[in-house]
Amino acid sequence: MRGVRWRRAVSQAGRSVAVWGVSTLTMLVLAGILPDFRLQSADGDSATTIAVTAAVGAGVFGVLSALVWPLLVRLLLLVPALVLGLLVFFLNGSLLLLALRLNPSGQSEAAPETAVIVAAVMSAVASATGGALAVRDDDAYRRRLYRLADRRRRGGPACPATPGTVFLQLDGVGHDVLARAVRKGLMPTVARWLGEDNGDGERTGAGAGAGAGTGTKADRGPTHRLTPWRTDWSSQTGASQLGILHGSNHDVPAFRWYEKDSGEVMVCNRPTSAAELQRRAVQRTGDGGLLAADGASRGNLFSGGADEQALVLSIAARRRSRETRSRSGYFAYFSDPANAVRTALSFVAEVVREIAQSTRARLREERPRVGRGGLYPFVRAFATVVERDVVVAAVTGDLLAGRTAVYADLVAYDEVAHHSGPLGRDTEQVLGRLDRALALIENVAEHAPRPYRIVVLSDHGQSPGETFRARYGLTLGDLVRAGCGLPVPRKAERTHSGAEARAAVRAALRRPVEESGDHHRPSGRRTELKLKPKPEPVVLASGNLGLISFPDVPHRMSKEEIDARHPALLATLANHPGIGFLLVRSEEHGGVVLGASGAELPLDQLDGDLGPLAAFGPGAADAVRRTHSFPHTADIMVNSCHDPADGEVLAFEEQIGSHGGLGGAQSRPFLLSPLTLSEPVTDDAELTGAEAVHRVLRRWLRESNGPQVPLEQPPEERAA
Repeated sequence: MRGVRWRRAVSQAGRSVAVWGVSTLTMLVLAGILPDFRLQSADGDSATTIAVTAAVGAGVFGVLSALVWPLLVRLLLLVPALVLGLLVFFLNGSLLLLALRLNPSGQSEAAPETAVIVAAVMSAVASATGGALAVRDDDAYRRRLYRLADRRRRGGPACPATPGTVFLQLDGVGHDVLARAVRKGLMPTVARWLGEDNGDGERTGAGAGAGAGTGTKADRGPTHRLTPWRTDWSSQTGASQLGILHGSNHDVPAFRWYEKDSGEVMVCNRPTSAAELQRRAVQRTGDGGLLAADGASRGNLFSGGADEQALVLSIAARRRSRETRSRSGYFAYFSDPANAVRTALSFVAEVVREIAQSTRARLREERPRVGRGGLYPFVRAFATVVERDVVVAAVTGDLLAGRTAVYADLVAYDEVAHHSGPLGRDTEQVLGRLDRALALIENVAEHAPRPYRIVVLSDHGQSPGETFRARYGLTLGDLVRAGCGLPVPRKAERTHSGAEARAAVRAALRRPVEESGDHHRPSGRRTELKLKPKPEPVVLASGNLGLISFPDVPHRMSKEEIDARHPALLATLANHPGIGFLLVRSEEHGGVVLGASGAELPLDQLDGDLGPLAAFGPGAADAVRRTHSFPHTADIMVNSCHDPADGEVLAFEEQIGSHGGLGGAQSRPFLLSPLTLSEPVTDDAELTGAEAVHRVLRRWLRESNGPQVPLEQPPEERAA
């Protein structure tokens, strides 16, 4: 045992000396090519003196990076994570300037802007060198990764021998998108799991560079099965992840909605709203969540009841508490300067990539297209680089710490697909990088202190299509205002849809319909309808799902009340070619679905094969009926039209890849589960709803870890 320790110590010392030597050479090269960075006096020094100066400077910089950098990061706990990422270069450059000042030779100096460049290059080279040397030693590789997690488990109980489970959510990746990516060879790791021949042989994922010995993996045959499932009407992360992690997404009608009893707009990705939704779900189920038994929640909207939480939105409102600081994962990751520099460089590269891709799309006049300027390149880089790197690092730490259950969300694809579309070169590149992240996690799991089962899933898909505004020249809010007889912007008023809506209002109010032509208007004046002022409706959009509420009416208005107040509104919406159907409450039938040409079907007679829902496929009628039962369903629920031939919908937001309602691939996510776990569903039944997925995942945890994973309460007890 003592001999093993000595060999490890010698090996570690050798790697440290090698990294020091490479850093010294890097500093010498940079001093030779950068005019504002020198390692010698103005009169010149001998080669030996310059080499010693470089060696001392590299050594001091390495020590400062190891000791001072974590302290600097701790002092920046109140700085937003995105700002911290941008500060990486400045802080690293400051450490280099300090290292040069501490150099006993006193001959080295650098301009501040040059110091930033030198520090970034040296950190990147040192990280690459250390990683390359560690690859040759599996023990070193494992210890290097374990530094991310050893503090969490130090002094804790021994790790059990039963398998742990890691759930990796690829946000927004639909079943068909994943299958297509596998067929095209974009995701070799997933292809290998499924036993697909993608022509990649043994070069699958990141394993070849991680020292995990993946050469024989391709010969093992399929290890996973791919299963589609159907979302609820609200096909978005808030509803799906709440149902998956906490077993209930009751009363989540959309991504954002207006609640009349509180006068608040709930938004799923707002910390206060997320915390309230999680509280309601826990109260309804009487259960802490999927991860209550020794779990970790990483990068999610909700905690799932996990003991270990980082980057979890529902606890962000309580970030002053050290135990619930939602951004702690960012600081744990950035406390390693090599991580910080590597991620910062990738961040800059992603910003440049987005600018280049959006410019190419604009020059080629690609359609559909939305604006991708402003801060979006930085938002995209944060989602595809910073969030991915931090979450993957946190998951690897959890695996090496032996946690029982881990659930992590990787949002990269969803963010890019909203602006670039769900299919295309931009999103294919993101899928390839996600596959490499899966390969890295798989390699780390092989070094974990217990076996792990990796489950990959998505919360929803995305449906392509241009925006409602691009096709018709006005927003859903403009159309609603026109249908209510309220003033609309002049540009929207001049559209065909706006003119038809205002004509319908005049007809419903038995006013003469205006003829076109300026000779019917007083010169220099704009004719307005003289209607009695009423409080304006609240119009919200969640992808291709729209919600209309009348805030001055304390209850959910009925169809009869809406017709009495705004006689032309429902007909204007239902007959619009960009709208598929409406859901409203009826005093006579309890609830009705409205479609074009006066179609009106009571919910108890609703059949997905007939009427307005025919284009939305099986399960649409049940999804609509369930949403109708929610206490906070809007007065009018609006779903855009859907073309089954190409799967397109019309987003009420500025997105060309959207989700949130019914129609197309957005309602068809996937489950990728190990064959060692039981089938998600039997008898060719369809897995429907996020709550059903929760029950499947809970069953798998029981299969892996035995009775310590509690059974889910029966529905009648949950309702009580």
